[in-house]
Amino acid sequence: MDRRSTLVFIALCAFASTAFADLHLTPQQCNAYPFKPVAHVTRRGLQRELAELEAVGYRPQQTDVDYPADIERAEHALRVVYRRDCGGVAPVLPAQNAIQTP
Repeated sequence: MDRRSTLVFIALCAFASTAFADLHLTPQQCNAYPFKPVAHVTRRGLQRELAELEAVGYRPQQTDVDYPADIERAEHALRVVYRRDCGGVAPVLPAQNAIQTP
């Protein structure tokens, strides 16, 4: 890793740690989509998932040169928040199931 990449990585880690501190999942969120399987996903459930991913640093409106790595980082960060707030291991989030590697 060159010096510039190292500095960018450190800045992202610092941003992510403040994002983790800001997001706290409620017991209701811990027992709802995307952490618990549901028969069918609602628009409201998707909006909540997107808001939770954005709270840990995902920015869907930016160019997607880092896709899918950017959303995978946010999903990992959200699983960390889930473990902290909900106790236990967070299941694989739905977007990870949908990503298929060619």
